[in-house]
Amino acid sequence: MSRARALPEDGLGWLHDLARWIGTWLWVPFYRVRLRHGERVPSSGPVVLVANHSAFVDGPLLFGMFGRRTVFLVKAEMFVGPLRVLLPALGQIPVRRDVVDRRPLTAALGVLRGGGMVAVFPEGTRGTGEVAAARQGAAWLARSAGAVLLPVAVRGTRRADGARRRFRPRVDVLVGPPLPAPSAPGRDGLATATADVTRALRALVRELETSREGQQSGRIDPAGDVSDR
Repeated sequence: MSRARALPEDGLGWLHDLARWIGTWLWVPFYRVRLRHGERVPSSGPVVLVANHSAFVDGPLLFGMFGRRTVFLVKAEMFVGPLRVLLPALGQIPVRRDVVDRRPLTAALGVLRGGGMVAVFPEGTRGTGEVAAARQGAAWLARSAGAVLLPVAVRGTRRADGARRRFRPRVDVLVGPPLPAPSAPGRDGLATATADVTRALRALVRELETSREGQQSGRIDPAGDVSDR
């Protein structure tokens, strides 16, 4: 796999790039998206992006946001109907939850060793967007490929239970400082790296919550470096 390609074997580069371009404006009618500290995304080299997950749209929203090809680990249940063909063509990798299967990790590792970026929702399922205990797959990928870990927090995509439908709600995406590639060996090393990712994501979520509450109350937004999408 060439560094310029940075996609799984079934991925079509032209289709992936077209979909990312569409993703830069597709959400404009539905959300007011604000990207904070997008400059923290490495422009090249292997990256394992880890993000909290609260709504279905989190993945598609992030897909077109960072200016480089991004391969997501996607739950296998999504690969049905037309998506069974489309998602692999876009370079996305199916993952079966709670099943021991090294094929998705092997495919993702190939992308990283080609200099690409792989995105993981380490909690495994959608929730409230808070960060519980993250799984160790992201840390294993980063250690195996010598990739940095990039924490990313998303808030605003989830509508509270029982709440009315919102008109173009504000969605905030905050990119944290990259974490060095894990190097400690063994399971203890993975556990430590996973704990570091969990703490980083929790800190980003708290920072976003503080910023969003401050805006709602009329206080100055402390986050800075904001670009509207």
